[in-house]
Amino acid sequence: MVIDVEKLYDRRADNRWDRTCVGDVLERVTWSRPDRVAITGWAGAFATPEFERLTYREANEVVNRVAQGLLARGLTRGDRVLLLCENSVEAYLTKLGVAKAGMVNVPLNPSLAPDVIAQLLALAEPRFAVVDAELWPAVQPAFDAAGLSPDVTIGIGGGPVAGTVAFPEFLAGASPEEPDTVVHGDDIWELLFTSGTTALPKGVMLSHTYAHMGAYAFALSLTRGVPVEADLVLCSFLPVIYHVADQALSLPAFLAGGRLLIGRRPVPGEMAAAVRREQVTALWGGSPQLVKAFAAALDAGEPDCALKVLVYGWGAVEPGVLATLKEQCGEDFLLVGIFGQTEAISCHRFWPDREREKYVKAGSSVNYVGIPNPLLASTIMDFDGSSLLDKPGTPGEAVYRSPAVASGYYRDLPATEEAFRHGWFHSGDSCVVDDEGLRIMVDRYKDIIKSGGENVSSIRVEAMLHEHPQVAKAAVIGLAHDRWGEAVTAVVVRTPDATVTEDELVDWARARLAGFETPKAVVFADALPETVGGKVLKYKLRQAMADLYAAAASSSAD
Repeated sequence: MVIDVEKLYDRRADNRWDRTCVGDVLERVTWSRPDRVAITGWAGAFATPEFERLTYREANEVVNRVAQGLLARGLTRGDRVLLLCENSVEAYLTKLGVAKAGMVNVPLNPSLAPDVIAQLLALAEPRFAVVDAELWPAVQPAFDAAGLSPDVTIGIGGGPVAGTVAFPEFLAGASPEEPDTVVHGDDIWELLFTSGTTALPKGVMLSHTYAHMGAYAFALSLTRGVPVEADLVLCSFLPVIYHVADQALSLPAFLAGGRLLIGRRPVPGEMAAAVRREQVTALWGGSPQLVKAFAAALDAGEPDCALKVLVYGWGAVEPGVLATLKEQCGEDFLLVGIFGQTEAISCHRFWPDREREKYVKAGSSVNYVGIPNPLLASTIMDFDGSSLLDKPGTPGEAVYRSPAVASGYYRDLPATEEAFRHGWFHSGDSCVVDDEGLRIMVDRYKDIIKSGGENVSSIRVEAMLHEHPQVAKAAVIGLAHDRWGEAVTAVVVRTPDATVTEDELVDWARARLAGFETPKAVVFADALPETVGGKVLKYKLRQAMADLYAAAASSSAD
């Protein structure tokens, strides 16, 4: 460690004692509470019993062994490490080990098509790969196409893949000592890929500073209601391996000195059981539909719940759902709406309790996203680059500036320059402000429907459909139509044993929406294509149903 008491600028905090590094979050707590439980896996989220529940000392030792094991294999600073894994304690601690070694995590969504995975592997050029045993049959074709072989297997759902070592064996051969590595806060610790709704997914470059700032911002909300920050028990059954929730909705547990509980996949009943058994105080709830299902599962049990905060996104939660959660968790329970994306996770926050009159009046028909996080400079911008904050009700694009914004798209300069034009990161989200400065999400620009000369918010129509008791999920898209230009079209998944018909749903919507917003057709489906976070991949629906109205016209003519 070089001590410099003369230089006042261009200083680099990159040694282990004063740097900002995602991989250090556990080690810091070992100096004060080494035997406090740091991380717990719910059933299915660990391969072997020794990883079910780890203290800060034990978890940090695993992280060190991962880092030392990678360094012993010859990997160096900036090398990419691939993870094709669902949630598990082992995969999560692997990510921290990669970060501590000064390397870059490349977690991919295992549900991507093999040809897409192969293209992303060619872009990232990983030097090391970790896979889940249960996922290997599905992802092997992508590895074969890229000429890549995995190195380590996490043994959930099977034994080691041929040619690999099991995760415990990989750890056993590595030192538990802190690695001697250089890491700076501006270094990239992770490449997270976008959903790829219009083209090949882009690799979002996320720095150690980005992760820390985003996590600290969320910690302020997630620790509400507990006596001291270290009492935080944060839970996520939604992805924290290949989704930006790994930073905003898991790291805060360690920055607060609390505990993280990981579930394998988002099953409402399992989430409710975990919240009760583990006395969870904060939960990442995901979409309004998942929150509704979780609330129903929680309501089926005894009212013995420590939950203080539930974070949701991607739409508005119905007031009745909040009432159910307060009945189960107490009147001091807080529902926190967030609005962000991989490139800028700490964007907006909305507290329904604070704006109760507006929230109850609007119900789920208006997606209030509140006010920007203080970490960000943010405005709503027109196409000429002018702010619209002084023009309530006028839609524009939400844009941001902050150290808590991504550094760019890996090896994609044109996309980066386009996203950061005018010196702001352009989100692609259409928003307005109301008379009091609260922001309202209108829609993703690509999802706004232009029907009969009017702009229709698909989010608003979906919210109304979700209020129907026999609608489990709904997605609203615009499809080519000779008369309307784009016809408002609803794709609906009904609840089990539902009997509601297309005409009944259209009538339901017509009674609550303007005529131009009312769906021209309702198509029933068994499921909707979704991202890892539960957002519907509407481009797939538009592709599959592109000829719906042309076919209807042809049939009518016959």
